[in-house]
Amino acid sequence: MAIVVIGGNSRSVGKTSVVAGLIAALPEMRWTAFKVTQYGHGFCTADGQPCQCQTADSCVSVSAERDPATGTDTSRFLAAGAARSIWVRTRIGMLEEAMPRIREELAGSENAILESNSILDYLEPNLYLSVVDPTIEDCKDSARRNLARADAILISSRTAEPGHAAPATADRLRSLDLNGAPRFRVAAPTYLTDGVVAFVRERLVIAEAGKRTPGA
Repeated sequence: MAIVVIGGNSRSVGKTSVVAGLIAALPEMRWTAFKVTQYGHGFCTADGQPCQCQTADSCVSVSAERDPATGTDTSRFLAAGAARSIWVRTRIGMLEEAMPRIREELAGSENAILESNSILDYLEPNLYLSVVDPTIEDCKDSARRNLARADAILISSRTAEPGHAAPATADRLRSLDLNGAPRFRVAAPTYLTDGVVAFVRERLVIAEAGKRTPGA
């Protein structure tokens, strides 16, 4: 099973679009898609709006999306072709409590793609992509902590003309620990390019070959 994680430096940078785009571009993977949302302090970490994510038990909820037509993020994953779509909701700082349920869902999956930064504290994926909008000054602690692990950085081209980053944007990129990872410019509404899809496909092929190599 391949595990792909999509993170980002802040809210609303295109993470969900990247997940949906990869699901649609690689249907042969029969993805189980996960949306991980942490809530608390009266707001949602997914979109910064008044929180609608609080669970009935005020701790953890792991639920399957059934309707591909509602327009929610998990619904978008189904509409893109995911075999299953799972919404994980936890109070901030309590993702560890959800991990047994997440691992159960992973065990029943052919391949998995997860939208989250914090999940990297508990899983080692085959591939981690981070979506970065350098015009956003705020950077999630979970994103900054894990940026150096990214296999590729997807930089939103809505921030500047391709190849001509504004000085403040360029300075902000230099302030992030990108660890020499390949960079791809992406743009709304898909936040995905053929180059990104080819990169992901190649890396997953390499990972699968490594599993089949004796002693790997």
